Amino acid sequence: MPEARNQCDLGMTEIPSFDVELADIGEGLTIAVRGGGVTKVYSLEGRDQGHFIAFFDELAADFGTRPAVALVSAESDAEDPPWRPLLTENVHPRIFAGYGDPAVLKADGGYYLVATSNDAPDSFPLLFSEDLLHWRHLGFVFSEDGEGPPWALRGVRKGDFWAPEMARVGDEYWLVYTARDLSHVLGVGLAKSSSPQGPWTDIGKPLLTGGMIDGHVFVDDDGAKYLLWKEDRNGVWPRKLAAFFRERPELIDQVFESEADRRTAHFAAAVVPWAAPRRPIERFFLMQTFIRSSVDSWEKLRKVLGECGGAEEMIVAMRTPINAQRLSEDGTSLVGAPVTLLTNDLDWEGHLVEGPFIWKESGRYFLFYAANDFTDPAYGIGVAVADDVMGPYTKRQQPLLSSAKSWSAPGHPSVARGPDGVPHIFFHAFFPGTGGYNVFRALLTARLRFDGDEVSIF
Repeated sequence: MPEARNQCDLGMTEIPSFDVELADIGEGLTIAVRGGGVTKVYSLEGRDQGHFIAFFDELAADFGTRPAVALVSAESDAEDPPWRPLLTENVHPRIFAGYGDPAVLKADGGYYLVATSNDAPDSFPLLFSEDLLHWRHLGFVFSEDGEGPPWALRGVRKGDFWAPEMARVGDEYWLVYTARDLSHVLGVGLAKSSSPQGPWTDIGKPLLTGGMIDGHVFVDDDGAKYLLWKEDRNGVWPRKLAAFFRERPELIDQVFESEADRRTAHFAAAVVPWAAPRRPIERFFLMQTFIRSSVDSWEKLRKVLGECGGAEEMIVAMRTPINAQRLSEDGTSLVGAPVTLLTNDLDWEGHLVEGPFIWKESGRYFLFYAANDFTDPAYGIGVAVADDVMGPYTKRQQPLLSSAKSWSAPGHPSVARGPDGVPHIFFHAFFPGTGGYNVFRALLTARLRFDGDEVSIF
């Protein structure tokens, strides 16, 4: 009897595969693309996101792939909720991209803000406000001419300094943050100071490495200290998936409905060997349209991969856990075993959850987090609640904050009590029609209302 044909072995339509070659030319890049009997050579003057967006626009016009317009946040039809913008422009000439991944700490009669700086020469802008209306730039956690973490890469097109956050721990202030180590791998670091204004002294090693980001320190009422973080699997699966499609191109038809997305997947399969040795953020740029195509077909993608042998590792990589673990008394090591608190298991969350922050209210633990792709209008903020800091957590089924007319892709929450004594949530958002790496993100806030397990803004 002939062997039953696997559903994954079905044929494919006549969409051309591609051959791709990349070459570095000074500060720029050339990308030669051959497909369907046509050859085009594209010249990128630089290697920032804007250069890749222009390339994808040209590629779409020539080969029918997904256009780059899908990489930026569109305007939403939703009415503006009761959000209050706090910072809508760079307040210092050495702050280049605004206030992404903002963390606000109430201390010393006011509010301290730290934010992502990506690969800027100065890492983590630090601001202060007495009233959340008027902000004063205090400097940077790690300035270009100062001492930085010895384990981390620094500098333009080298470092990536993300998601800093301050916590009061006894008589000290601890600042956790994300950076790339000397082998370009993301990890979570810790610096300490006697004041939220600094100076900050790094502990000299990462707390976590191996592709971990978005650290959050929570100190419970009994003084127990916990570290939360996200395992950055979404930085891995796009290239794994593109390589899988390179070996199994017949699956592309089953996953993607539109011809543009199928062509995009074929291009990703062709370019992935060239992406692998490049700087991490350039890998992301080369995969960005493929990521968006995949997220738009997320449930179908998971279903098809689940029916195919050899895709088990991919399916695991497409779950991005938020973990928690006890911290030692001095914060320089982890104690016990990690526990997974959340994964991306709701439709609106897409391919990731990230940016965790715990707020304790009336004896309950409320875990705020961001989900979906940070450049996508579907990016938003969710919340889950538990009776114990280590869970189990029950999620609100729909996002607490979503894109609106005036602001797109709200994300990476932190919480502090406002001048009125009411808890406020602080978060970033893009101006509509913008989005991406090193693109300006504004700081916004909204008041929170807690009612049992329910959370709302007002």
